[in-house]
Amino acid sequence: MTGAGFKIAIFARAPVAGQCKTRLIPRLGPEGAAELQARLTIHALKTAVATAAEKVELWCSPDVAHPFFAQCAAQFDIELLAQRGADLGARMDHAFQNAKNPLILIGTDSPCITAADLEHAAQALDDGAGAVFLPAQDGGYGLVGLAEPCPEIFTDMVWSTAEVMNETRRRLLRLEYDWRELRTVWDVDEPGDYERLVASGLMGGLEPKA
Repeated sequence: MTGAGFKIAIFARAPVAGQCKTRLIPRLGPEGAAELQARLTIHALKTAVATAAEKVELWCSPDVAHPFFAQCAAQFDIELLAQRGADLGARMDHAFQNAKNPLILIGTDSPCITAADLEHAAQALDDGAGAVFLPAQDGGYGLVGLAEPCPEIFTDMVWSTAEVMNETRRRLLRLEYDWRELRTVWDVDEPGDYERLVASGLMGGLEPKA
């Protein structure tokens, strides 16, 4: 059982056709990619609220104005916050700086993340780790949890490369940080990832697209 007091933050883009899941547009079309973005967000929220977290926050991009986000807030009784920062690292650091308790942060791209994964991450922090990660097969990570803010692991990072997790490890070593890595997860970014998602059965009602 995890200790009390952890929060979960979910980073999500508004499901605007042509502005989200752009690498999947050749397979799904702009509207199909936007629909998938919405479904991934709902899936992540369902996963988060199934945990013992004291609070779930949806951090919205580019802001909280899209009607979809209001629907999420009403359906799941969660707080909406706007992402702030010049790049992903700055936006994540802002979320951790805003937190008053240990925070587990995920995006919407790894639907294989389960409520148990979130609980295990919270337990790692409760057991004394300063940071916890679910590494991703593409070299990044699908979850980061921190007991307290650590801007150094986010600043001046080159994101969306296969070296993100390795560079994060190097920084944590320099900082003499105690961290944990749990199981490796996978993202849904490319057409092949969509095929994997359909085959996985994680999200019902998805169909292969020509």
